[in-house]
Amino acid sequence: MQLTAQEIDIGSRSPTVLLNTADAAELGVHQLDRVQIEHDGRISIGIVEFTDELVDPGTLAVTRRLGHLSGPVEVIPAPQPRAVHYIKKKLDDIELDKPELHRIVLDIKEDRLSDVELGAYVAATYTNGLSLEETMHLAECMAEVGDAIEWEDTAVVADKHSIGGVAGNRVTPIIVPIVAAAGVKIPKTSSRAVTSPAGTADTMEVLCDVEFSLAEIKEIVTETNGCLVWGGSVNLSPVDDKIIRAETPLSIDPPGQIIASVLSKKKSAGSNHIVVDVPYGEGAKVESLAQARELAEDFKRVGDHLGMAIECTITRGSQPIGRGIGPVLEARDVLETLAGGGPEELRLKSVRLADILLGSCGCAEDATEILDSGRAMAAFRDILAAQGGDSDVTVDDLVPGRHELPVAADREGIVTHVDNRLVSDVARRAGAPKDKGAGMVLHCRVGDKIGVGDSLFTVHAESKEKLADAERLVERSETIRVRSRDEALVELV
Repeated sequence: MQLTAQEIDIGSRSPTVLLNTADAAELGVHQLDRVQIEHDGRISIGIVEFTDELVDPGTLAVTRRLGHLSGPVEVIPAPQPRAVHYIKKKLDDIELDKPELHRIVLDIKEDRLSDVELGAYVAATYTNGLSLEETMHLAECMAEVGDAIEWEDTAVVADKHSIGGVAGNRVTPIIVPIVAAAGVKIPKTSSRAVTSPAGTADTMEVLCDVEFSLAEIKEIVTETNGCLVWGGSVNLSPVDDKIIRAETPLSIDPPGQIIASVLSKKKSAGSNHIVVDVPYGEGAKVESLAQARELAEDFKRVGDHLGMAIECTITRGSQPIGRGIGPVLEARDVLETLAGGGPEELRLKSVRLADILLGSCGCAEDATEILDSGRAMAAFRDILAAQGGDSDVTVDDLVPGRHELPVAADREGIVTHVDNRLVSDVARRAGAPKDKGAGMVLHCRVGDKIGVGDSLFTVHAESKEKLADAERLVERSETIRVRSRDEALVELV
């Protein structure tokens, strides 16, 4: 069928085309079918949407993702991508081989799958899981389709990753300068928040730039031994971000996909010695110790397959680590810890993970000494300067949102639980991570004795409206659980 193509100003991640309903019926295509478009000897594939309001009969509306198409075009039905067949196999719980997984990964990278088809892939891996062999192949394929950093002059390149799910777990900006100060390269690419109040990139953005090209990242690491940048600004395992986008609405994160996503990015960054933090506990992503151990073993096996030395730490994640939740408040915790203070749990966890990582890299330096001597702070300030930040920044320069909601205990007792999910939800309602100064400061931890009127936490916001939204959630939920002594003995045993 000959139609007239015209561009339409509608943003779309997939190569979408809009057909008038009458033209679609004549072509014999349905919603989300594909059509082949021939224009000036060039062939493109578009994913079909119907409309009667936006497109007249005889017209093919083309979104920007397909490039510049205008004028007469020849349009015929096109077959589904091969990846769709393999996704159906996975939905039927049939194990996929490497070529099949490679095709899925390639079609995701090239945006050949509709949102529904990508959602089906995520549902299949969540429902039926990925075998160890599938996970190994998937990690390889995800690394292969993106860019890669090569460190020609360095045999040992370190990295660190946390599975997530624990509020205030901002150990990365402390570990990176410790390792860098010890003379070990650690090119850390981190994510922005998806469902949390802050990712490492959000926190670092309070202090410096985080978006750099691969060449700029290499230059920063060559100069300082480390970096703390946003991974989304470079093309390292780009399929991972697209899969995460499909997982987010249902808050699902299949174990096999977690492993493939994490290790494909580390492989692409050129890292070969990695510490993976696996927090477990009530409210964390991994709830039981048995699940944490199984995930850690699989990380090591897949790492071996990829030629990477993986050390996994299984840590308690049933409550937040730092005091601050939200970009500015977490940045304050980081600076305080590097200066020798900060929340005790944040310091202890950072030092422990740094020691394990240094040991894995064959470095005999002591993380505590590096931190206490001020070498880690000096390395951190060097990284800030290299990333365009203020290397003289202090805690006093980081001001949280001026609108505050102090929350006090209405009963006497012992803190038995600080809910990670609710802490994150309250901080996000207050505006984090978009509003850098929004979030929450915690004033107690599990096991603390509390009296009536004692402060539990303070919510910060940059607007009254968002503070009111956070307050409504606080009023109808139990963010921090306080129980009598007898009840606490039962819960804490």
